Amino acid sequence: MGFWQRLHRGWGHVHVVTQEPSHMRITSVLVTLVLALGAAGCADEAGTPEGAATGTTGPTETTSESPSPTEGPGGAGQTIEITVAGDTVSPSGERVEVPLGEEVVLEVTADAPGELHVHSTPEQELAYEAGTTSFPLTFDQPGVVEVESHDLGLTIVQLEVR
Repeated sequence: MGFWQRLHRGWGHVHVVTQEPSHMRITSVLVTLVLALGAAGCADEAGTPEGAATGTTGPTETTSESPSPTEGPGGAGQTIEITVAGDTVSPSGERVEVPLGEEVVLEVTADAPGELHVHSTPEQELAYEAGTTSFPLTFDQPGVVEVESHDLGLTIVQLEVR
């Protein structure tokens, strides 16, 4: 019996129109599935797990303008150079492989103060001043970690933690 047949069956009485129990189960399963997928999509737009970051004790101010792009001082780990000049940021969304469990240094050279957002577990906000600032990070979970400037609306670099 269809929806309208149940609704119009006998004008003298009010009838409660309900769905069949099997339809209700299917509907509730579909709603649950859509909500679960939506929540998973909000957690990480790229669909990959985020790396866990540890060992961030705060920025380190340096005066060096040209560190090595792959190794930090004394081979301490990988260094990723980030340059912010006005509305121009380098790198610009590139994906860089970083080692799981080893220190990675984000070295920011900027013409004005700003803030980086590191979308790891837990998420981090790294404030920097004009000049050069270093941020040592260690990631304990494999996945892709996006480093962004929310002020400029840009993804600066994607760290592929392996």
